[in-house]
Amino acid sequence: MSDGPVRAGLSDTSSEDGIEQCMHLTPQDHLFVLTGAGISAESGLATFRGSGGLWNGHRVEQVATPEAWQADRELVWRFYSQRRRDASEAEPNAAHYALAKIELELGDRFYLCTQNVDDLHERAGSQRVHHMHGSLYESRCVRCDEPFADKALYETAMSLPVCEACRAAVRPHIVWFGETPLEMETIYRTLNRATVLLVVGTSGSVYPAAGLVHIANQQRTRTVYVGPEEPLNHEAFHEILLGTATEVLPSLFR
Repeated sequence: MSDGPVRAGLSDTSSEDGIEQCMHLTPQDHLFVLTGAGISAESGLATFRGSGGLWNGHRVEQVATPEAWQADRELVWRFYSQRRRDASEAEPNAAHYALAKIELELGDRFYLCTQNVDDLHERAGSQRVHHMHGSLYESRCVRCDEPFADKALYETAMSLPVCEACRAAVRPHIVWFGETPLEMETIYRTLNRATVLLVVGTSGSVYPAAGLVHIANQQRTRTVYVGPEEPLNHEAFHEILLGTATEVLPSLFR
């Protein structure tokens, strides 16, 4: 990495509201986008931490670990049923639509890896989406280990799902704390082809996602961060654009 930040393919343009940042991509560029909870928060979905955070009322250990599942499956399913309900009532925002628009232009030169488990990217029109932490609208048998589409709500002990094939318990298809994110080899392989890494709305505290920028730097990929405040790994980025995703992304690719 260079001794100081570089422009990372960005330029300033004037608008009625002031100065905007624009990212210029060439026909040779491959864009890898990593999104986090911040982009969904602007659609009204609570983030993992904070006074209004997702985990309020429940410790992480109670609802989002393999140990929690073994201790109280009914509580875990009530928790994720509420998350399904909340996500189904949310709508994609301008940032989701901006990423879907740039995907239409770039085609296979675009890859979206998200830490979020909601489907707001897909509902905005994105197709090349990888959910590294699983999908809120999928479940899987603990024995067969095959995920399947599932939007049902399981809020009582009597309603807890079991596998139709083997009758084993069915769990949310979510990567819990202490588990390995999904298809990391595919993520690393795709990042290796990228010329630009754009990180949006993530704190830089959750690994291995937070380590992707360091891998990008090793291969001299341009690295750009968008968020309302600097992430914990801010020193790893060439360019930091302060502002919410809905403020920055719609004009970033003009």
